[in-house]
Amino acid sequence: MVLDADSQISQPDPLTYWESIPATVNGMLGGYPQISRIDIRGSLNFVEKLCRLHSSSSATNQFARGVDCGAGIGRITAGLLSKVCDIVDVVEPVEKFAKVVHEARLAGKGKIGEVYVTGLHDWEPKEEYDLIWNQWCLGHLIDTDLVTYLRKCRGMVKDGGWIIVKENMSTDAEGKDVFDKVDSSVTRTDTKFREIFEKSGLVILKTELQSGFPKKLYPVRFYALRPASDQ
Repeated sequence: MVLDADSQISQPDPLTYWESIPATVNGMLGGYPQISRIDIRGSLNFVEKLCRLHSSSSATNQFARGVDCGAGIGRITAGLLSKVCDIVDVVEPVEKFAKVVHEARLAGKGKIGEVYVTGLHDWEPKEEYDLIWNQWCLGHLIDTDLVTYLRKCRGMVKDGGWIIVKENMSTDAEGKDVFDKVDSSVTRTDTKFREIFEKSGLVILKTELQSGFPKKLYPVRFYALRPASDQ
C-alpha cells in the first residue's frame, strides 16, 4: 500500500529534527547560507509588486503589523518583514530559535511584538495582521491541518492584507508530493497547494517563482492570497 506523502508526517519528529539544528543562518537554510540574500531580495521584490498592482495595499510598501510564521531565528523578520512592517510578531516552536529573536537588535528597537513559542497548529493569535508570511514551514503540516491553519490565517488577515506562502515545489516525475523522512516534511505540488487554498477559502491574487537559486534545489514559488469573500 502506497501512503500519501503527508500521512507519513509524524508531529513530534519535525520538532526533534529542528532542535538538533544550530541556531544559525546556515542551520536554517540546510547548509546553503549563500541563498539568504537572494531569497530576501526576491521576497522584497514580490511585496513591492503587490503594492504596485493592488491599490488596497500600502502606497508606501509599509504595513502596520506582520507576522513571521515558522520564523526560526528570525532571518526573514530581520531581512524582510522589519523593513516593510512597523511591528512583527513571531511564531516559532523551537525555544532556542525563539530566544535568538528575543535577544535580537530589532527587539530593542521595538520592531518585535509578540513572540509565540508554539507550533502553527496550536498558535492562538492575539492580533489581526496586514501581512502573514509563511515560508519553508508548511511542509510539516498534514493536508487537513494545513487547511485548518490557513482558515485561521483567513480569519486574522485585515481587509486589504495579504497571506503569503513561499514554499518548495515538488518536481516528482509523476506529479506527486514528496515526503522527506529526515525532517518529516512534505514537498507539495503546485496543484496540491491550489486545492488546499480553495478548501481554505483563499484565492490567489499573484504567484511567481523565486529566481536565482541553485538548480539542484527545489523550485520555490510565491503565492499571494486573500479570503475569497473579499474578491
